[in-house]
Amino acid sequence: MYKIILTSIFSLFFLALTNAAVFPDGLSSNPDTVKIKPAMVFDTPLLHHLDSLVYASFNSAKSKKKLVEERDYNYTPDFVPTFPDSVYEQRLAKLNLETPIELTYNKEVKKYIELYANKKRGLTSRVMGLAKLYFPLFEEQLDRFDMPLEIKYLAIVESALIPTAGSHKGAKGLWQFMYGTGKVYGLKVSSMVDDRYDPYKSTVAACEHLSDLYDIYGDWSMALAAYNSGAGNVNRALRRAGGTKNYWAIWPFLPRETRGYVPAFIAVNYVFNYAPEHNIKAVDPEYYYFDTDTVTVNDVLAFDQLNEMFGIPMEEIKALNPTYKLGIIPSSQDKKYLLRLRNEYVGTYLNNEQALYDYKTKSGIEREILLAEVKKAKDRNIHIVRSGENLGLIAKKYHVYVSQIKSWNGLRSNTIYPGQKLVLFGSGSGKYYSSSTPVNRSSKQSHHKVKNGENLGLIAKKYKCTTTDLKEWNNLRNSTIYPNQNLIVYKPEEKSSSSVKDGKYLYHVVRTGDTLWDIAKEYDGVTVDKIKSLNNIRNSKRLRPGQKLKIAVLS
Repeated sequence: MYKIILTSIFSLFFLALTNAAVFPDGLSSNPDTVKIKPAMVFDTPLLHHLDSLVYASFNSAKSKKKLVEERDYNYTPDFVPTFPDSVYEQRLAKLNLETPIELTYNKEVKKYIELYANKKRGLTSRVMGLAKLYFPLFEEQLDRFDMPLEIKYLAIVESALIPTAGSHKGAKGLWQFMYGTGKVYGLKVSSMVDDRYDPYKSTVAACEHLSDLYDIYGDWSMALAAYNSGAGNVNRALRRAGGTKNYWAIWPFLPRETRGYVPAFIAVNYVFNYAPEHNIKAVDPEYYYFDTDTVTVNDVLAFDQLNEMFGIPMEEIKALNPTYKLGIIPSSQDKKYLLRLRNEYVGTYLNNEQALYDYKTKSGIEREILLAEVKKAKDRNIHIVRSGENLGLIAKKYHVYVSQIKSWNGLRSNTIYPGQKLVLFGSGSGKYYSSSTPVNRSSKQSHHKVKNGENLGLIAKKYKCTTTDLKEWNNLRNSTIYPNQNLIVYKPEEKSSSSVKDGKYLYHVVRTGDTLWDIAKEYDGVTVDKIKSLNNIRNSKRLRPGQKLKIAVLS
């Protein structure tokens, strides 16, 4: 059978390569015409058939595996089976023979079996479906590191297999890495990309971290406890237990959260292996792991471009590529990133890659704008809050204002905690965010004399800032002010300073660092396309400081 398939593949291969067909989209041949959607290059039926032969064996394996998993006990759909302790103990003892991880049955484990098998049955069904997408990846890496395959169940305890999961302490991703620990194991975090959300990279990092912990303790249950609460907490529990290297011996001395961690892991092992007995069936995902593949992205690319040009559902792109926080893949000549797609889109992507980079979306996203966003992200800093720090100290260190830090990070109060990650723009940044819209603020100090009836709120509104800004600028401890008091303020720059009216047109005078995207945002109803059209611009990189650009036609 396989010989026949291989013969078919090689006999069709060279013929298929010579038969790629181009299907025009009825677009104008005029090079100056803005193309909404470029001509698409599609695979021929022969190339499509070639791919189907390659993936056929995977689909066959999936079907066989499904038959083994779904043992039918003729339960009614709403029936919830329960079993005595002796049955649970017997089943776990059987599983225990097949793994080096100790799978003990006790009242703590029973609590979590009842949680996953009874109270949270719906969640368990959905997670079992997601497991078909992620477990092949986990098993592949666990095997490579020569680790017990049962550790794949740990990700369910950590994140319920949600790649964008986050905890209140700042842990992220399938394997719930904190920023510092992730950095140790090569998981990079920037304003645009977070490797902790990458299923492949975070799985490799989790394997490395757990292997290191196992080398320390020589016991997988102890290593799992240390993964959850840190080696320091496990070492303290060890001392209190008299140095006995046994998870259940140190269990009473562990943090409360960690005391439930290993029992939950054991319970997930049990429920996944005995789901049919508990009348739990997986909610199948839309696609399996083997239904997807990765391609290399060679230039900056937005999810919107993939969605509009290829018709890939946006939710699908996000679900398969959670690493890219802003929906932008910041690839360049120096740094390439990967994109995961369903197999059916891979050929289309490879055939139309360059056209995709050049494609301009309905929302106006084009390469120039994407590059500007990437550059803006590179200007950001990540600050990890240390013990004893507050927003005032951090603001002083980076020469910014407390209100800026709060706005950049969506903070509603001044409360921060050690280990928290804060996004900060570089010192001296002229961009000031009093809301979601940037305000260019003068660096020159001005003064405001308080009038009768004025309060900080009214003054803040006048200068397009916040009351916190006014307090910071004037070292005020509270909101009390009095008439004739002189307050230091930094006035916002007026738009009129960069625009002039001249007969028929409104003009913008280009400033250092201006891009068409920046300029368009300053004026209501103005787009990059409109500026290009009014000024016959083809190369937007050649803007010069002092250059006058037509912005709008005056009525």
